[in-house]
Parts: sequence; C-alpha cells; structure tokens
Amino acid sequence: MENKNIPSPCISICKNDPTTGLCVGCGRSEEEKKIWKKKDTPNQWKKNNIVILMNKMSKEQLQRFEESYKDKITSNKKPQN
Repeated sequence: MENKNIPSPCISICKNDPTTGLCVGCGRSEEEKKIWKKKDTPNQWKKNNIVILMNKMSKEQLQRFEESYKDKITSNKKPQN
C-alpha cells in the first residue's frame, strides 16, 4: 500500500524517442515503466528512479517535466468528492 504515495512520473506526453527508445515526456525506458507498475516495487526505487530520470533530461525537458509532475502531485492531494 505504501507504494501508492509516489505517483508515476508519467506526464501524459507518451512518445518514445526513436533514437534512444526513452519516453520524451518522462524519460523512462519500457523496462522502467514495467517496474513502476509492479505492486512490489519499493518507494525507494521509485524515488531513485525519478532522480535518475531528471538527471538525464535536457534543460527544456526537465522544466516541462518538473512543472507537469508538480501539477500531477498537487492534483492527487486534493480531496475527491
């Protein structure tokens, strides 16, 4: 249950770069996406993965990611009616 506290880094810009194979929105590989979906993936892995992803991003990609991910986290904290 604890793993639900960390939202996926997906920011709904899902298109893989043909050269690197990485998602242009979140920077993840297909393998990283699969690991995120596993129920037994520890929060520490997820936290580390987000740092790794952000360190690989270009300045423009990082800015877009940070803004979108912050909005995603904020909207997840709002109470649902």
